[in-house]
Amino acid sequence: MKSDSNPSTNSTRSHKDYYTALYQAALTISSSLELSDVLQSVVKSITEAMQVKACVLRLLDTRTGQLQLSAVYGLSSSYLAKGPVDVEHSQIDSEALSGKNVIIPNVSNDTRFQYVEAAIREGIVSVLCVPLEVRGEAIGVLRVYTNEPCIFHDDDIQFLWVLASLAALAIENANLYENLKNSYEGVMDVLWGSSLTYRESV
Repeated sequence: MKSDSNPSTNSTRSHKDYYTALYQAALTISSSLELSDVLQSVVKSITEAMQVKACVLRLLDTRTGQLQLSAVYGLSSSYLAKGPVDVEHSQIDSEALSGKNVIIPNVSNDTRFQYVEAAIREGIVSVLCVPLEVRGEAIGVLRVYTNEPCIFHDDDIQFLWVLASLAALAIENANLYENLKNSYEGVMDVLWGSSLTYRESV
């Protein structure tokens, strides 16, 4: 990926950077059940590997139609407090949730971005957004931001898609673990309750 005042088509990123980030993300996912730590590690790895300004992961709340912040690296607290991200009013996210990768070369002149003025104050210029999908269903989005005009190449897009898939896998595993844990506790409650009732009856 190349980012400068006059975007070119030459990529400055090496495959080694991406392979290292992928390895670190996979290692974190396989060694931790703390979802917040895993997702935070993912967005940090993406930011450093792609040499971008920031990365953010948001999950879709189907009840409100909003994308809730789950992990972020490189954005200021004032920007994050700009307001809710509504899918209805954010075309970039609406397109991503339909299964597409979305590129905005410059947020200052693209109507698909919901909070243009806040983005300009934050120094955001170019954006790449891809969906997080579990079994073919979009559950959120993963975005990267640059502070200079940027051309995103196929390798950059593919890298972000793979990290989005790993993040989605981590979310699914965390949900499965939580469901299993709740089921186990429910079974134990029933067994202990039955055991107590039995002892009292004899």
